[in-house]
Amino acid sequence: MSPVVRNTLAVIAGFAVGSAVNMSLILVSGNVIPPPAGADISTLEGLRASIHLFEPRHFVFPFLAHALGTLAGASVAATIAASARFGMALLVGCLFLAGGIANTMMIPAPMWFHALDILAAYIPMAWLGAKLAPARDQRPTAAVAS
Repeated sequence: MSPVVRNTLAVIAGFAVGSAVNMSLILVSGNVIPPPAGADISTLEGLRASIHLFEPRHFVFPFLAHALGTLAGASVAATIAASARFGMALLVGCLFLAGGIANTMMIPAPMWFHALDILAAYIPMAWLGAKLAPARDQRPTAAVAS
């Protein structure tokens, strides 16, 4: 398989796995830390209207979802990539960072959460994901005798 195709598939797979981890954590978050009484978190409009009721503990799972989703996605991308493993992991981190920036524009969360999320959940986790990815055997293949 061409390295370009493999690297492209690595980023796509990393983004898909990271998105699945992110969504899984968001879906279970309400069972672990229930939303404030009267908060409708099932729609974006409901979330916007009730975000003022949220306490710091309600932001734990969104942060974990963003950070662990990026970590898992970057690790998958670095594991699958044919070359530039660190770059593929950072590319996944940048994709999630773009989503995080869009999130800050859509949901009026407290500034401390936006800052923490943007600064700690994406690029640092992508870097860590690249570092945690299993190393591949880099031995050259046997040369064909001429």
